[in-house]
Amino acid sequence: MKPEELIDEVIAIATDAGITIRDIYLKGNFEREMKSDNTPVTSADLAANQIICDRLTALTPDIPVLSEEAADIPLSVRESWKRYWLVDPLDGTGEFIAGSGDFSVIIALVEHNRPVMGVVYVPMTQVCYYAIAGLGAYKRTDKQEVRISSRQIEHREKVSLRLAVSRRQDPQSVLTLFNHPKHCELVVMGGAALKSCLVAEGRADCYVRVGPTGEWDTGAAQIIVEEAGGQLMDTELQPLTYNERETLENPNFIVVGAPNLEWDKILIGE
Repeated sequence: MKPEELIDEVIAIATDAGITIRDIYLKGNFEREMKSDNTPVTSADLAANQIICDRLTALTPDIPVLSEEAADIPLSVRESWKRYWLVDPLDGTGEFIAGSGDFSVIIALVEHNRPVMGVVYVPMTQVCYYAIAGLGAYKRTDKQEVRISSRQIEHREKVSLRLAVSRRQDPQSVLTLFNHPKHCELVVMGGAALKSCLVAEGRADCYVRVGPTGEWDTGAAQIIVEEAGGQLMDTELQPLTYNERETLENPNFIVVGAPNLEWDKILIGE
């Protein structure tokens, strides 16, 4: 099946998982533990993961599923996958625990090491961002669906760049990554995928992530950003690729809305 034939059902799966997460969040009755990589997981992550994996397997029995909560699959097995689902059942577990509401459900379809479809569903606002390669990026609410585009900037010196930053991040640590930081404004949002979606819909111009993330954090966001007119790249300004390494950890990356700007000069080199 083509991505466009799957998208409505995938959005429905993400929505149902999001409803489960929302119910657990509002009740405040969830279990929490630390994984071997010292990151938290909750009963909401696991409940959503069960829904997504079961439903995706029923929808496309021939397409394997790689989820953050079941990621111990060696490259020797994964490298034969030409097409697979890449899932983060709850992106922003720390935000879920902190009670900010800034978390999302992420499902991407990856073909030949690049995402070709992505869904990011936000349980607390019931907003869904999605994209299909070649068919554009969209934002769906309960009232409407609109095509989204990143903000295209011709000359950086004529505008202030809007930088997406985490609620729990020191803003100065972000500003130190930029030349001429006084020409930057901050847009606060939790969750890696949600900050990328801010760039995709033109509410932010850039999001820089320094620190560990998994491929499941960026797969859906990457296709949404690209179809909106932006790019998600490593610090060498090359698009991220998927399922090519034994590790599933991403390099540091940058999300930009206006790829034509000279980001190698805007950013201070590592």
